[in-house]
Amino acid sequence: MQMLYDSESFVVVHMQTAMAPEEQPDGASRRELPRMPRHGFEIVDKRNGKELYLDGSWAELFQEQIVAWQKNTPTQEEVEDTLERYAELAQNPVVMH
Repeated sequence: MQMLYDSESFVVVHMQTAMAPEEQPDGASRRELPRMPRHGFEIVDKRNGKELYLDGSWAELFQEQIVAWQKNTPTQEEVEDTLERYAELAQNPVVMH
């Protein structure tokens, strides 16, 4: 888990695939298996107390947005406007954070 953004209005966290070693039945070798099938992003709208989890194709689209931001550093207002559009999809209340 990696915090990507934190402001008065939003928090964005990247939930990355974790790898866990698993021992073979014969005990001879180890291999890495993913604990989570995919990565995703959690966007928390602090103003409304709601969160949204993006995975699959939504996560890939958001990843493309992050890459674009890395190439052309946006203003905070541009970032907040983009997060605002995603936050409109948020339905889950934040219970504990």
